[in-house]
Amino acid sequence: MDGPHVQLESIRRRQIAALRNMINLGQPVGNSMTNEPVWKVLILDKFGMDIISPLLPVKDLRELGVTLHLLITSHREALTDVPAVYFVSPNDENVELISQDLINAMYDSFYVNLISPVSRPRLETLAAAAVKGGSLNQVQKVVDQYLNFISLEDDLFVLKRYSDMSSFSYYKINDPTTSEAEMNAMMDSVADALFAVCATMGVVPIIRCRKDNAAELVAKRLDQKLRDNLRDARNNLFAVESVRAGQLHSSRPLLVIADRSADLATMLHHTWTYQALIHDVLEFDQNRISLVDGNSKKKDYDMNTSGNDKLWMKHKGSAFPLVAEAVQEDLEAYRNSEDEIKRLKRAMGMEGNEADEAMTSLLSDTTTKLGNTVTSLPQLLEAKKLIDLHTNVATTLLDHIKQRKLDVLFELEQKLLQHSPLETPLLGSVQELQNNEDILRVLLIDFLCQPSLSRATFDEYVNFLSSKEISSAALQFVYKLR
Repeated sequence: MDGPHVQLESIRRRQIAALRNMINLGQPVGNSMTNEPVWKVLILDKFGMDIISPLLPVKDLRELGVTLHLLITSHREALTDVPAVYFVSPNDENVELISQDLINAMYDSFYVNLISPVSRPRLETLAAAAVKGGSLNQVQKVVDQYLNFISLEDDLFVLKRYSDMSSFSYYKINDPTTSEAEMNAMMDSVADALFAVCATMGVVPIIRCRKDNAAELVAKRLDQKLRDNLRDARNNLFAVESVRAGQLHSSRPLLVIADRSADLATMLHHTWTYQALIHDVLEFDQNRISLVDGNSKKKDYDMNTSGNDKLWMKHKGSAFPLVAEAVQEDLEAYRNSEDEIKRLKRAMGMEGNEADEAMTSLLSDTTTKLGNTVTSLPQLLEAKKLIDLHTNVATTLLDHIKQRKLDVLFELEQKLLQHSPLETPLLGSVQELQNNEDILRVLLIDFLCQPSLSRATFDEYVNFLSSKEISSAALQFVYKLR
């Protein structure tokens, strides 16, 4: 969403505020919680866990009074003296599991938060279960939260966690075997999620899209949902008193909905910026990255440092060589700070714990000398942790760049995208590549960027792929698309 005169709070902050309010039993959460939190159990389904995990680490959940967080499908013991906060999708399986909990009166009180709106028949099922179990008075809230999207960054959200079999994938949308009912359900799900984004942000956007594609189907559904809600005086999510964690914005931002087919080449392009390289080359999921260390053991790293990682915030969109230079500069700054602290220890004639205890007062007097470097041991350790993280990531990326010649591919594809002349024939340039996916991506980009491509050239590409034992199905799909 974009608007020239609209200063919107980020979608990530709004969703965090909504989740914190929900977990705090509907009570606003201040910056400093002076009162002891109400201890509770948080019960999630997999989608709920996908939404919360990039936003609220376990430490934050503890501060909000969550002693346990459990999957709704797992075996759970009864805790009759503890309130339970549910955050689940309103599907038949989850409604049945909540109903069983109500019948068995498993918790002291029930705060049922549905990720997306629950249908009336399912709501009646929950009510019947509460009556049957005699737990009607224990049900404190049943709330439609409208949070069925995942905020990964301040300016980036996705509708579902990525998987090869995702119902929102480009493949699924364009699969000829997808039935009309499946397609309609898919479009409804996308529109529901975008409506949840609008409700969370407290905005009614101006919607724009191209005609005669999936984007138009989504836009029409979203437009109708917004109009229906604005007409409902009793359940208007955009009334000032209903907008969560902020005020309703009178200005209307622009929401552009585009079909991926409008720019397939960019999706296939080998990138050269830090974050995009990580996403393309490494296992990057929910802001977490998996790397294999020297002992062939896989280790996970969290790239979501809530804005504390200055290098990441400044250089995630920078070209890889600039990132390597920034990592080296941070490493040198850390070493200088470490050397300065060691020198100060030696000057005081202290070592070990005695020196550490004196450092706080001493460092406050040496801020000018240290300049912008780290001025406390905890900060120094945190800086070292982040430097090690980016060093490991950059080293791993460099290995992939060398192995797959990603720098060469980036420059080659840039020429194709810009319709610049090539120094050597394209097939000759990709002949020596070892990664089959890289070969296919280059040929697809060339195919998509050409104003016209003869059948003879297409057949030549297909034969080349066959000689490499690479499927030409993607090339044939694009040929039909054009």
